[in-house]
Amino acid sequence: MSPETISTIILLGSFFIMIMLRFPIAYAVGISTILCMASMGQSLVSLPQLMVKGVWSYSLMAVPFFITMGVIMGTGGISERLIALAGSIVGWMRGGLAMVNIVASYFFGGISGSAAADTASLGSIMIPMMVDEGYDADFSTAVTITSSCEGLLVPPSHNMVIYATVAGGVSVGALFMAGYLPGALLAVALMIGSYIISVKKGYPKGEKFSIRVFIKQLWRSIWALLTVLIVVVGVVGGWFTATESAAIAVVYSLFVSVFVYKGLTWKGVWESLGKCIDTLAVVLILIAMSSAFGTCLTVLHVPAKAAALITGASSNPIVVILLLNVILLVLGMIMDMSPIILIATPILLPVAQSVGIHPIQFGIMMVLNCGIGLLTPPVGAVLFIGSAVAKRPMEKVVRATLPFYICMLIALLLISFVPAVSLWLPKITGAL
Repeated sequence: MSPETISTIILLGSFFIMIMLRFPIAYAVGISTILCMASMGQSLVSLPQLMVKGVWSYSLMAVPFFITMGVIMGTGGISERLIALAGSIVGWMRGGLAMVNIVASYFFGGISGSAAADTASLGSIMIPMMVDEGYDADFSTAVTITSSCEGLLVPPSHNMVIYATVAGGVSVGALFMAGYLPGALLAVALMIGSYIISVKKGYPKGEKFSIRVFIKQLWRSIWALLTVLIVVVGVVGGWFTATESAAIAVVYSLFVSVFVYKGLTWKGVWESLGKCIDTLAVVLILIAMSSAFGTCLTVLHVPAKAAALITGASSNPIVVILLLNVILLVLGMIMDMSPIILIATPILLPVAQSVGIHPIQFGIMMVLNCGIGLLTPPVGAVLFIGSAVAKRPMEKVVRATLPFYICMLIALLLISFVPAVSLWLPKITGAL
């Protein structure tokens, strides 16, 4: 066995063993990197340099701003307004509150960019509301956690910024535009599933649609929705970079939350900033450690070997695309989203490009796969949050979520095999 093979086994083997032992992901990445470097005889003095190189990126400066914007807007009193707006649009349908939940997640995701924030914020309102109206608690939780994945696709998503940085040469603005239609596709798929279940179980309808009520709720929500326009239009239009738009959005969200909606006090602002620091510390440590990990992968030629292995299994592009999705889904079951993007992108993106998948389309595929992983044991962070918010056993929530997994997989397959779902909007807006 060659030294290169031994080092590869040490790197990947120790990493997955620590993941199975439930090590914190940053520790698993860092320790496996150290073991690999030691096995290759490399000086560990270079490790801090590789870590600093990983976070020494102008594009990554947008990440803390987007996280801060999402936390401030998520605690600033916008949830109720977005729920009311969604209710005025789809509340009249059979299973109306389930539809409201899904559409509200689309709106809220466009502001928070976080599935966890969506579940915690909207779930604490929507789940009790649905239960009071006669909906099953597990069904209500399943709708909430699956629809929260829309926020990962709809801009501004800090995971898209991370992917753009790792993929290299991918436009953040194009990625932002690419997320709208897949997010809407996912929402429609979940609404169809919810409607079928609602008809079967006889869940109630809401009030009839009223254009007057819709305009009223749209006006009440306009301040929140303008946040998305600041970011997306500013970036795609070339008025400012992703980092600049994120910084402006933070100032705007602070103004709206404190002075317009008045859902956040100055004491609450400091508490929100504390949450941001906690989240950002984890994200940046992961990025720094993953940079060193990625360097080891490159030195050991793991991306090229993985590409040869996958393409060697079949030359059929359909089979290769399915294999890529299976790999990402399995990774999503045992790892969080950020480390998957940081570690798997350099390995799998060349394979995807070899079968004609555009880097932007692959980014959308990766994010949705990771989103499904957030809903599946054993990691399933959003699954745990939803169960905790609803105070329901995780096993029962998983059982209720099974039909929605099918809806999400159908959306994933359409995104994977129909490039226009991801690329049409960036092309017509000139972002691509």
